Amino acid sequence: MKVVVLDYGSGNLRSAQRALERVGADVTVTPDLEAAAEADGLVVPGVGAYAACMAGIDALTGDAGRVIAERVAADRPVLGICVGMQILFEAGEEHGVVTKGLGLLPGAVTRLGARRVPHMGWNTVAPPADSVLFAGLPTDTRFYFVHSYAAHDPLPGATLCTHEAPFVAAVERGALSATQFHPEKSGDAGATLLGNWLATLG
Repeated sequence: MKVVVLDYGSGNLRSAQRALERVGADVTVTPDLEAAAEADGLVVPGVGAYAACMAGIDALTGDAGRVIAERVAADRPVLGICVGMQILFEAGEEHGVVTKGLGLLPGAVTRLGARRVPHMGWNTVAPPADSVLFAGLPTDTRFYFVHSYAAHDPLPGATLCTHEAPFVAAVERGALSATQFHPEKSGDAGATLLGNWLATLG
């Protein structure tokens, strides 16, 4: 399966590429939106500030947000990772500044309500029983997180994680999948999850 990792100036591109190649994907890292539209699967990575990631998306010639939305509407798989998940929501608020997101998921991303921020390290998650992404993984499986912001409104069927308070750790909604944690940094567990996603591309 041909997968494009969208290069819009955010980080963790090569680690995402290597992790996807490990599970059998034919991966291209590119800002080319035609390639992003035509790929079997599109991965939207992201690290750093919400506003900076949205600026990178907006800066790509040809309207990256439209391409992502059109893929989802056409039931063609998209996987958002970390801030690449966060920008799928309607908005993100950082340091009192609200930035408009892509609006493919309802709700906003806000600061974690915890004494210890960022949430950095390994943590377990609670996926729904019918999850495709987490199929075959034990309930005590740990994934690697590093973030200070998250979506908190419990979307129907969302995977939750708790860092003093619950937040949305993953979403599976039709062709749109997303993880707040980094599967590419989560070892064998992350490889299983990426393999499960890859299996949906056919």
